[in-house]
Amino acid sequence: MSKFSMFGLRRVVGAGAITAVAAIGLASMGAGNAAAGPLASGSKVTEGIDGTVVKIERTGESAYPVPSLANNGAGRAAEVNGKVKVYSGGSAGTLTTGYIVGCQIDITGFSGGLGGSLDLLSGTAGLAGSISVPLSPGQAVFVSLGSKDFDGNDASIQYQNQGIDVQQCGGYAQARAFSTVVTTGDFVVKSTLYGQPFSLN
Repeated sequence: MSKFSMFGLRRVVGAGAITAVAAIGLASMGAGNAAAGPLASGSKVTEGIDGTVVKIERTGESAYPVPSLANNGAGRAAEVNGKVKVYSGGSAGTLTTGYIVGCQIDITGFSGGLGGSLDLLSGTAGLAGSISVPLSPGQAVFVSLGSKDFDGNDASIQYQNQGIDVQQCGGYAQARAFSTVVTTGDFVVKSTLYGQPFSLN
């Protein structure tokens, strides 16, 4: 059963929504890389070995800087919006979406390390609330906003005014959307679409 209706997403809070991943190297970023406004849309098509074609599409994504709840100079925050849709090709599976968030780390080219990490995202954060993410310099985490099961039909997750508040980060912070589809059955299709990176200053 789906956790969320097609567009009416209920808020579910889970402490297990944050999974730390290995640091991938520090980057020196200028303070001028402010959080963006509208971000680029994207899509990805993946074909399984049984001929099943699954498409992930992200549209209407945006990120805007907002004051951090910490208000102590060590917090970075933004408010994000977006819609993710999976065209299932008649298959069944799960769509999960969220953000990779890093402190003083360049995640622009980050595309690995997801793997089994998704299995550890046992909870979901509020799709209309705010996520507080404690991060040390050189650390990156995956933060799940939510997931939705589908069974032969297309499915979507939409979020509005979702806050991302990075705590304990005294330097540059960056975030990037990810959306992963994993199908069920004898021939599993697993595909991840990454979004445009943006700064949280």
